[in-house]
Amino acid sequence: MSAIDICQINKSYRSLHALKEVSFTIDEGEFFGLLGPNGAGKTTLISIMAGLVRADSGSIRILGHDVVTDYRNARKKLGVVPQELVFDPFFTVRETLRLQSGYFGLKKNDDWIDEVMANLDLTDKADVNMRALSGGMKRRVLVAQALVHKPPVIVLDEPTAGVDVELRQTLWQFIGRLNREGHTIVLTTHYLEEAQTWCNRIAMLKNGSVVALDTTEALLHRVSESQLILRLDNQDLPDSLKPLISQCDISPAYRTWTLHIQHFTDIEKILTELRKHHIAINDLQFRQPDLEDVFLQIMDTRQN
Repeated sequence: MSAIDICQINKSYRSLHALKEVSFTIDEGEFFGLLGPNGAGKTTLISIMAGLVRADSGSIRILGHDVVTDYRNARKKLGVVPQELVFDPFFTVRETLRLQSGYFGLKKNDDWIDEVMANLDLTDKADVNMRALSGGMKRRVLVAQALVHKPPVIVLDEPTAGVDVELRQTLWQFIGRLNREGHTIVLTTHYLEEAQTWCNRIAMLKNGSVVALDTTEALLHRVSESQLILRLDNQDLPDSLKPLISQCDISPAYRTWTLHIQHFTDIEKILTELRKHHIAINDLQFRQPDLEDVFLQIMDTRQN
């Protein structure tokens, strides 16, 4: 059984076609990335999964439960960390999590609440009123709320936006553990290095349509060129190497050249050519393609 089955989802807001025939399946236990620029339709799709928005057509099933016709069971299987900081200012952290547990009929859930708070470094804030928390702490509580009923499918909508490095590390350690234990994770993020590190498979949305859907490894192979970044000792690049130039940044203090290369063996050829011309290298960096390169390439080349 698939964790999430999305079939031909369409959603329009007056003249804006937010989602257009979106279809894909997420397997149980996957760590899946849902990427796209602002306005691509990611949050709309998540809102339909969570039952906050009704699709114009199409269907979504969470572990076999339709989010419209079997919404009670679908919502029990799903935990969503929203992008916005939404909280009740009249409750403490513990009261907030107990209240959230009550929505799912969980009366004696304090042991799991304590474990979630400990893993998100919220134990010291358990009896602090929500309105007294910092933005980063409020986001930790949102994550805890999504996990309080132990959902097998967890959706993280920009979970680390605007939070410190410590929370990111703590969050990913905990989420990674949940994924290893069999939970399905769906991540949307603008921090593409997070998606590259954690996601097994990625779907990219643009203007409401799926423009790429593949494993992370396969997507990375779409960009074959690497970059060799050289800072030379105030000398010009030999003419024989200038066809490799992709960018030249010149200032009175230093000279930096970015060269496109296809293989590691090209590095030795470049160094040999520089030695032949007695050109000294002040700094050298080798940069392989990453998910950001793939993302920019797909978003630039896939037109409406």
